This record gives sequence, structure tokens and C-alpha cells, in this order.
Amino acid sequence: MTIVDNKKAFHDYFIEERVEAGLVLEGWEVKAIRAGRAHLKEAYVVVRNGEIILLGAHITPLAQASTHVQADPTRTRKLLLHRAEINRLVGKVERAGYTLTPLNLHYKAGRIKLEVGLAKGKKQHDKRQAIKEREWNREQQRLVRNRTGSARGRQTA
Repeated sequence: MTIVDNKKAFHDYFIEERVEAGLVLEGWEVKAIRAGRAHLKEAYVVVRNGEIILLGAHITPLAQASTHVQADPTRTRKLLLHRAEINRLVGKVERAGYTLTPLNLHYKAGRIKLEVGLAKGKKQHDKRQAIKEREWNREQQRLVRNRTGSARGRQTA
């Protein structure tokens, strides 16, 4: 079940591979995420000291969640992956010019997971082409809907 999607990632990047990672979270963060107060729009994933870290994800703390803990909404959060996966991703990021981007936050077996995409950046003309294709698909759907809707109307009359 998806909690929050990063729609901007699909606009800015070609997603070539997806990896599911666990997150190291504090208690107040889990409560806030379950209440739907997480945002991935400006978040990104970096490799630091052989670890994969989520930066810029904003989790707004709940007012009643915790009074004795100082909540930092945009703190750095460590991602949990197997060492072999980390090494493979680091190799692709460093050698092949890929970047890691968070795609969505979701539940899996009661745990909160982050889907990370191995992505290549889109150029401006690629973004324009994607917008044209999306608009053309919408137009096709509208034409099909109108055609079938008018055919139904003629049958009843």
C-alpha cells in the first residue's frame, strides 16, 4: 500500500531499475508517516561512507506524538540494504553516471519501505516528448470514450 509517491522523479528521470530498502526511523517519524505527513518531492539519495542515505525527505511531526524529543523533519535517514546491493548500486552510480532517487514510500508486512530508483536524467527535449505522449494518450482515451458513449446513446433511442 503506497503512502506517498514521488511523481517528480518520473518527470525528471528515466527509471531503469527499482530497489526496495528499509528505513531507519524514530518513533515519532513512524507515527507521522502513518498519519500521512511525509513528502518525497525534494528528497534524494546519496552514497556516503559506503552507506546509502536519504536526504531532504520531509516528515512533519505530529503535535501530540512526542514532547521530550526534538523532532527534525528533514534529518538524514539511513537506508537498509544488503551489502551486495549497496556495492552494486555504488558501482553503477560512480561508473555509469546513474543517480539514485526515491520513488515511493509504502507499507510491506507492516513495515515502512522506500522504493529507490536507479535513474538517468532526462534532457529537456525528453521531458517535452514525454508530455506530448501523455497528452496524446489522454486524447485517444477521450476519443474512445466519446465514440463508445455516443454509440450507446444511439442504441437506446
